[in-house]
Amino acid sequence: MVAAIAALAAAAVVVIVALSFALYATVRDLVGPAWGAAAVAGAAAIVALILAFVLTRKARPPKAVQGDDQNLTSRLIDLARERPLVAASAVAAAAAVVIKNPRVLTAMVTAFFAGRAAQPPGPKRRRG
Repeated sequence: MVAAIAALAAAAVVVIVALSFALYATVRDLVGPAWGAAAVAGAAAIVALILAFVLTRKARPPKAVQGDDQNLTSRLIDLARERPLVAASAVAAAAAVVIKNPRVLTAMVTAFFAGRAAQPPGPKRRRG
């Protein structure tokens, strides 16, 4: 059974590589080599998005109770435990955005610390 699955996976990889070369050869003559490579990358991204949608559409998170006192951080940690691939993809996408534009990181850090400073203090206790 394992050998059959491995053979199917290898065949799928060969088909994908062959289709990628065919798409590149077709588009290269029309728009040039750089845009041909971009078309192949775009097609791969679309296929990955479709596969991700198909694989995750049945997975529904449990409905949150209205009195739920979990904060955003604990919810994100729970999401990462339930779906590690989604979490890894989100981290990679965030890292790509931050690498390309450091202003985003500055804005995120500023908003984080401003949010903490804006929280009202807890109730005061009377001494007596």
